[in-house]
Amino acid sequence: MPAYHSKYYTDEVPTIGNIAMLPLRTNTKGPAPRTDDEEDIIDETLLYFKANVFFKNYEVKNTVDRLLIYLTLYATDCIVKLQRSPSKKEAVKEMHSLAISKFDLPGDHGFPLNAVYTKPVGNDVEKMRQYLTQCRQEMGLRIIEKVFGDDDKPSKWWTCFARRKFMDKTLTPLGRQF
Repeated sequence: MPAYHSKYYTDEVPTIGNIAMLPLRTNTKGPAPRTDDEEDIIDETLLYFKANVFFKNYEVKNTVDRLLIYLTLYATDCIVKLQRSPSKKEAVKEMHSLAISKFDLPGDHGFPLNAVYTKPVGNDVEKMRQYLTQCRQEMGLRIIEKVFGDDDKPSKWWTCFARRKFMDKTLTPLGRQF
């Protein structure tokens, strides 16, 4: 069975480096265009997360798949952090802190998939950092709702995926583990 790929690809998708810059259903400040659609790339990542996380290989078909890979890797980092959160209120703080913390971009020494991504150049470096930060913030907010739901403790049906590594990679370098 092949991995799930994004349905959001079109030839008109704007890119930063070779990552798609898709609209987000968000109120978070950033360069991403806003959308009122019921589902966006964050929702799609969370929908396919439990299936895709089992894959060691992933065929990149387009720029949107690169964003899907990045968000899946980030979702794994979020779940690792959320499994240790004592409450939903604490989880919100931890997700915000994780989202705005320093992270490596494609082309940086610590980025795990430099073979798949191209290094942004010029103004694209800061624009990519802002876009990915915005995606990380929105992913953090939405994954809290999935992992905690109405309870004040994390769901074991989500936290069991903390041990899985999509493509055997993590966005968090070994020296900066949580």
